[in-house]
Amino acid sequence: MGSRRAAGYLLRVRESLRAAFVEDHPPHLLAASFAIGVFVTTLPSFGAGLLLLTWIGYRFAWANVPTMFAAVAVLNPLVKGGVYVVSFVIGARLLGPVPGITRGDIGMDAGFDVLVRLLVGNVLLAVVLAMVGYAVAYRAGQAARRYGH
Repeated sequence: MGSRRAAGYLLRVRESLRAAFVEDHPPHLLAASFAIGVFVTTLPSFGAGLLLLTWIGYRFAWANVPTMFAAVAVLNPLVKGGVYVVSFVIGARLLGPVPGITRGDIGMDAGFDVLVRLLVGNVLLAVVLAMVGYAVAYRAGQAARRYGH
């Protein structure tokens, strides 16, 4: 059952990316749109990130909406738990541990010190993932142009 679900997830991601690269945008704009999607989707927006991506897509003519939403397919709710754990670890390494708190205690009611570490780590992780996303999407955009979508 799990392998079927994973295969379906990978197929949805692949189809989202393929649809994004069909549009005739230069690779750097595809990459920028994907990076923005990754950055916004990585942050804990509680669904408001989707509204922000929609607004960006309609506000800025250069933005590629399917590419931004392809990032949503990559960083979906199934993956977000791992993103938050990694974010907390990064924040705790930078700001120091919170006495008496373990990774299992991470949550909205865990306290201010935990939330600060989670958010600091999350923003840094979002920046790194957006940079990686830009590089990957740029190369994919170049390959799509080279091989005729």
